[in-house]
Amino acid sequence: MWRNWIMTIELNAHERLDDLVLDGMKLIQRDDEFCFSLDTVVLAHFGTAPRSPVLDLGTGTAAIPLILTARGVRQITGVELNPVMADIARRNVALNGRDDRIRIVEGDYRQLKKWVSSGYYSAVYANPPYREKSRGACSELDGVRRARHEETATLADVMAAVQYALKYRGRFRMVHITERLTDILEAMRQYGIEPKTVQFIHGRPDKKAKLFLVEGVRGGSPGLDVLPPLIVHEADGAYSRAVLAMYGKT
Repeated sequence: MWRNWIMTIELNAHERLDDLVLDGMKLIQRDDEFCFSLDTVVLAHFGTAPRSPVLDLGTGTAAIPLILTARGVRQITGVELNPVMADIARRNVALNGRDDRIRIVEGDYRQLKKWVSSGYYSAVYANPPYREKSRGACSELDGVRRARHEETATLADVMAAVQYALKYRGRFRMVHITERLTDILEAMRQYGIEPKTVQFIHGRPDKKAKLFLVEGVRGGSPGLDVLPPLIVHEADGAYSRAVLAMYGKT
């Protein structure tokens, strides 16, 4: 019955149905908007499963909240500014029967205080725009460009939202590009989030890391752990065991 219902779901123009693999979940995505990729998956699997409630800043398709439900998290809020993506996120939550665990808020996370009290969340996730507004090649598609460049939210905006939303001793997790590592660590401390764990992501064992994962604790004591690197592909091009495990294939 579930499979038949999935097969008959109506898709709008530019939309497709992708396989999230975990728990048999499916994901609606648009080819003219930003689509989730492996950085989203590794962020959702970073660290132990967080305690509820959890906040996902700029949730997009709601991929992170959906993956977190597969990890046992029971209460997640995803905030999305783009109305097109917020609609897709709500439909993805309903499509996968996660309405009882995920709430999608269409709005600007720079204005969290309008609808949630300070320090409400035990964990906050962010896969924010990586590039400053004036740097790097820009897409002609508005949704893609805004997801990649800091047009609607800067790094300072992200950190201010985290500082407001996260409870004392709560955990913040983010994925970002390595060239901005020092910016990230400095900003986290500036907003009272102590960096505690970093893990670098390498496309192959012999390649430089281009992405990294970081976890910080609000009000945490100084002391940073660097985990062994996460390798995405083995030398032969196959996915590593670590990545396959995220998809439940080991």
